[in-house]
Amino acid sequence: MNIYIYIAAFITAALLSNKCIAQQTTEGLKQDTNIIPANMSEAVFGAGCFWCLESAYEEIDGVEEAINGYAGGNELAPTYSKVSKGQTTHAEVIKVIYNPEVVTYRELVDFFWSTHDASRSDGVWPDFGPQYRSILLYQNDSERKAIEASSTEHEARTGQLIATEIKALDIFHPAELYHQNYAEKNPKDRYVRSIIGPKMKKLGLGK
Repeated sequence: MNIYIYIAAFITAALLSNKCIAQQTTEGLKQDTNIIPANMSEAVFGAGCFWCLESAYEEIDGVEEAINGYAGGNELAPTYSKVSKGQTTHAEVIKVIYNPEVVTYRELVDFFWSTHDASRSDGVWPDFGPQYRSILLYQNDSERKAIEASSTEHEARTGQLIATEIKALDIFHPAELYHQNYAEKNPKDRYVRSIIGPKMKKLGLGK
C-alpha cells in the first residue's frame, strides 16, 4: 500500500473513532439528564450565559446539580455553535435538579430575579441577543402559578416590569460535555474570572 494512502486511512479511522466516542458520550449525557432520582424535582431557567447561572444555582442548598443546555426554541438538534450565534430560536438555559424538601420551586424562582436585570429584553449583561434572553419554562400548572406569583411580587418590590419570557417547556436539550461545570473546570478562563467570579461575590455565593 502506498505510504500516503496508508497514512490517510489511519487518520480517517482515528477521526471516525473519536467521533464515535464523542457521540456516545453525548448520548450518555442526554440519557442522564432524563433520569431524575425519585426524591428530586427539576426546573428549567435561562438568564444569559448558562455558565453563570449554573455556577450560581449549584451553590443553593437543596440543589443537587445544574445542567447546561438549550430550550425555548423550535429546532430539534441545537448546538452551541448555532445557538451562541443566534442561528436558532433557543436560549441558553440550565436544568436544576433539586430536593423539594430542602428548597421549593418558588424559592428557586425568587432567587432567579437576583441573578440578573429581568427588565431587559435584549439579553443579560455582558451577553446580548435572543439566545441570552431571560426565560422561565414551566412544566405544570403549579410551576406556572409559582412563576406568576413570584414575578408579580418582584415587580411590586422593584417597580420595574419584567421582560422575562414565560412559557411551557417543550424539550430540554443538554449542551455539549465541555460546557458542564464549566467554571469549576476552567477557573483561569477569562470569562470565569472577570464575569462569573464578580457575579458570585455580588450574590454572596462561592468562596
